[in-house]
Amino acid sequence: MRRACHLSRSLIRASRSLPEEALGAASALLPDAGHVLSVAEARCREDRQQQHSEYASVSQPHLAVTQGWNLLHRNQPVDPFSLVKEEIESVSERLRRSIFTGIPTLRSAAEYFFKMGAEGKRLRPTMLLLMASSLSAYVPSPDFLTVDDRPPNEHPSEERRRQQRIAEITEMIHVASLLHDDVIDNAEVRRGLRALNSVFGNKIAILAGDFLLARASVSLAALRNSDVIQLLSQVIEDLVTGEILQISSTDEDLLSLDYYVRKTFHKTASLMANSAKAVAILGGQSVEVSELAWQYGRHLGLAFQFVDDVLDFTGSTLQLGKPALNDLHSGLATAPVLFAVEEHPQLRAMILRKFKSEGDVELAQQLVFDSNGIQRARDLAAEHASLAAQAVQSMPPAVTEHAMLCRQALTDIAARVLTRKK
Repeated sequence: MRRACHLSRSLIRASRSLPEEALGAASALLPDAGHVLSVAEARCREDRQQQHSEYASVSQPHLAVTQGWNLLHRNQPVDPFSLVKEEIESVSERLRRSIFTGIPTLRSAAEYFFKMGAEGKRLRPTMLLLMASSLSAYVPSPDFLTVDDRPPNEHPSEERRRQQRIAEITEMIHVASLLHDDVIDNAEVRRGLRALNSVFGNKIAILAGDFLLARASVSLAALRNSDVIQLLSQVIEDLVTGEILQISSTDEDLLSLDYYVRKTFHKTASLMANSAKAVAILGGQSVEVSELAWQYGRHLGLAFQFVDDVLDFTGSTLQLGKPALNDLHSGLATAPVLFAVEEHPQLRAMILRKFKSEGDVELAQQLVFDSNGIQRARDLAAEHASLAAQAVQSMPPAVTEHAMLCRQALTDIAARVLTRKK
């Protein structure tokens, strides 16, 4: 009954934050939701009161968590980022310290996107810390909100510190991939700033990315967990694979949505999937639960990228922090274009020549807008967001209300990905 109660509560809240097109896959969780709700309602109230009392008796949560409780009890959306904001700040500060080097040029390049105000959305570390808490039987101690000053090569004995290292490593790998991508794409803008390659040149940008991967590898080795090391090493391999898939595609590949989704997993979703699984493994979770964490990260990453594809058409340069229509100018046919070609076959030739002829970008944009391509890409993103939420709902019952709150936050992140503007 508690399981039914938990699922019904979560679906209600998810339904209030996810668009209608995202609910189809999630509805399979409870085919007869109305019956379950009516049966579970009384038990829900009892469980909620009991868990609230137990939670309050063992911890003194910070204000954001207390506010989250109240929102959860009122079936209102929770702000995922506020729940772990303080911990994210401590992880970010540790990260800045861990990439210090005595070589001034390398230091300036390596810390370029880690400076205050240039860190980006920090979606990945937020998701990872929420995942860690959602599977935990305890509330993180306030001690873990302080900066861990131990060197990257020192093994952290505390479980939460090891999970924080995954958040740190993931962000270093992510930024390293951005630096390398910007060199490949000859980008000029990133996160509203000049791209690193346009400031320091391609060689320094590549070396800065390599330096971040090296520091991430040191921290990864210090975790002393072969499964986790394998997972995060796989991410780096997948990033390379994704880039090779992109530059070596055949004409058939360029027109294939399946090929595009496969490439997108390697370039974007693998990092979220494998790091989420790594956090679960470090938390002592079973193979089944670790796999659900992987599925959550996979589907969230795919949803994120498909929304990014849409924003490339609908967003402005000011909103995105990078040029609009950047994908078309880079010769890439993303999900909206691949859907649009079914209605406008003339797009095929443009895709195959990678929009290099004069007027291709403008005409492709017009044809995409004159099709269902953007809406179908949104629908695809919504499907994966719902599958991410379903992975969370399929996990064993949360042990504490804090864990329940963090699970709702993970579901809300999937909903926010669908409505983001940058």
